[in-house]
Amino acid sequence: MSSAFEELLATPGVDEVCELRSRFGFMAYHGGSLEEMTDVIAGAAADRSGSSYYGVHQPQGLEWHIPSTKVSPDASATLATFLDHVDIVITIHGFGRRGYFTTLLVGGQNRDLAEHIGRSLRPRLPAYEVATDLDRIPSELRGLHDLNPVNLPRNQGVQIELPPRVRGTTPLFWDWEGPGLAPHTESLVQGLVHAVETWDGSGKTAERYDG
Repeated sequence: MSSAFEELLATPGVDEVCELRSRFGFMAYHGGSLEEMTDVIAGAAADRSGSSYYGVHQPQGLEWHIPSTKVSPDASATLATFLDHVDIVITIHGFGRRGYFTTLLVGGQNRDLAEHIGRSLRPRLPAYEVATDLDRIPSELRGLHDLNPVNLPRNQGVQIELPPRVRGTTPLFWDWEGPGLAPHTESLVQGLVHAVETWDGSGKTAERYDG
């Protein structure tokens, strides 16, 4: 019996993308019409920093959410190849929740990288809270499960949950005509690129979590 993730990948219009570059990776497997702009943000940060990229992009009219713990390399040779190639990863997600409309949640098992990303993003996004304290992140959005793809590379990784505003998908930016990304989104991408380019490889023995 095929898994839901396999069925999603076989759905017409769904695009599975893998671009192998450096051992640092970005993922956006809830991309396309599901969690809008996550694939654009992850792809731009990967391209500018020379990082690898894996994404699953859903077409307009399809919003099929596969839980992260069900996004398995056992169901996708492409994802397995990506995870084998990278040493560490940043996964970009989108969320919207009352009380968090200007909060970026930085989860995942590699807490050294999480704090490093926080230091890169805060000066570039002063209108937002960049939450790296796990106690500030709702438990279901912490990205700590061992089966979550963000934690499968050798040195695990960081899961970033982005509210709509920083993705440029709220009325604040409806009249933005470019060029390029909306200002807050561009600042986010610049911060992610800076984090990759200044990462010194510390935290390679990041603590693994059971939850």
